[in-house]
Amino acid sequence: MAPIDSDDNRTAGEGEEPRAGRRKAARYVVPVAVMGVAAATIGLVPALADSGDPDLPKVTAEQLIEKIAKSDVQQLSGTVRINTDLGLPDLGGLESGLMSGMSGGPGSGGDGEGSAADPSAKLTALVSGSHTLRVAADGPDRQKLSLMENAAEYSLIHNGKDVWGYDSQSNEVYHSTAPDGAERPEKDVPATPKDFAEEALKSVDDTTSVTVGGTAQVAGRDAYRLVVEPKQDGSTVGAITVAVDAETGTPLKFTLTPASGGAAVVDVGFTKVSFAKPDASTFDFTPPAGAKVTEADESGAAAKAPEHGREAEGELAKEMDGLEVIGEGWNSIATFGTGARGGLPTGAEGGDLGDLGGLGGFLGSFGDQVKGDFGSGTVFKTRLVNALITDDGKVYAGAVTKDALVKAADAAK
Repeated sequence: MAPIDSDDNRTAGEGEEPRAGRRKAARYVVPVAVMGVAAATIGLVPALADSGDPDLPKVTAEQLIEKIAKSDVQQLSGTVRINTDLGLPDLGGLESGLMSGMSGGPGSGGDGEGSAADPSAKLTALVSGSHTLRVAADGPDRQKLSLMENAAEYSLIHNGKDVWGYDSQSNEVYHSTAPDGAERPEKDVPATPKDFAEEALKSVDDTTSVTVGGTAQVAGRDAYRLVVEPKQDGSTVGAITVAVDAETGTPLKFTLTPASGGAAVVDVGFTKVSFAKPDASTFDFTPPAGAKVTEADESGAAAKAPEHGREAEGELAKEMDGLEVIGEGWNSIATFGTGARGGLPTGAEGGDLGDLGGLGGFLGSFGDQVKGDFGSGTVFKTRLVNALITDDGKVYAGAVTKDALVKAADAAK
């Protein structure tokens, strides 16, 4: 495996304090297959501190990765700002309705089932826009995450075996029981810099350059900057930067910038953080008087999705059979067949995707028409993940450019 690139002249960038309105979340937004780092292939690159940032001892990228891996912070509290900017067109709230419908959450079935406090639906809000979270943790059995939304608040509390979701706007409560030894219940939705950094550090190959890019101050803490970049052409990812707490090794800030430049696609960072033990009362919860309480085994969202939602999901699952990944590293592309000839499914002939099918023509207006040896199709672009849907029903998607998708489709012929 080729060694990781080094850059002994890289220094810390200016303005590393978290900026309001530039942080956000979504594991689905940043496919793990196209990014990652592991200590086995990290070059020894010293951190420099000659631009007015904290003067910390020099470390190598390998040492910094090891510091993150060994970090075992069990207790913390703080405020996190999340921003995700994919550059998607404004669909007037339609995208939120689609996500709710596919998750079987509130509003998806129009039959009153489900709960507005169900985290499986509520936390999908983190995949777009700007959000402020308050987080607290005291070991594996006590965590709390609160999503601040204008005058309303949504809280998810894990205290022992109990998991509570509370939506102040609707005054609804969702309750479930966590199995013994279960960790943070919202872990499937990335919400802190550590969540994102862990995803980025899961895998690596010789297509990745990893360096230490100087130092910074984040939420009043001294930190090192770990910089991860693709070596390959064709990726839409410019760089991933992780600010790592110099004392504890905890990621304090995660930033993913696109190759096209401009604002970060994903920017997640603490604006305040403390590693002191939170007060035990932080994790106490009693349903407010008059609140509607839904138990997990009684919830339409948890126990059974609305009938049409199940049908749509089942159809999608069938039509994605044969999913495979072509290419490597940052240029990995997922490909699968939809079973719908004629490009975007319309719900008319074959490939009927239930409520999603009628959106074919509407969504097509946002795409670019392309042609190649494969035939013709439509490319849908964001600032990070792009997808080509061919007229014979094949899908090619990845954090790669439009040209890379067309090239992959041509090669598959």
